[in-house]
Amino acid sequence: MKKEILVKSFIAGLFSVITIAALSLLTYKTQYGIFLVASFGSSMVVLFGYPESPFAQPKNIFFGHLLTSLVGVLFVNFIPLPLYVTIPLAVGIAVGLMILLNVPHPPAGGNPIIVIMGSVSFDFLINPIISGTIIILIFGIILNRIILKKKYPI
Repeated sequence: MKKEILVKSFIAGLFSVITIAALSLLTYKTQYGIFLVASFGSSMVVLFGYPESPFAQPKNIFFGHLLTSLVGVLFVNFIPLPLYVTIPLAVGIAVGLMILLNVPHPPAGGNPIIVIMGSVSFDFLINPIISGTIIILIFGIILNRIILKKKYPI
């Protein structure tokens, strides 16, 4: 295995631990609310493993998560259909909107499922989505731009 791949995988893993640890500490050791969403784990792969990808750019991460979560919340609150209908419709609409608005972030495609199954309120958009993605992006900029001296965002 090439040294370059070993270093890249170690750094991506390390910063994933640090970022998710920060979100976990805020969630479980403070009274500020929830900062974690399962799809953030997938965002770590894209942001720390492949920061040059269009999917890893800040606008894609932030607006991808926000848009898909908003779609899920709108379905929870305004579309009274069975879950087996609501979930696929919400995912399809969310994916289509991400592509239409040029903010695709593949990990965010799971957010409508998380939101609908959890029956969350509009507050979910603030915590964990907006606050969590801002924290994720801060760590992404620290690693990619400051530590690794990469051009990030591209």
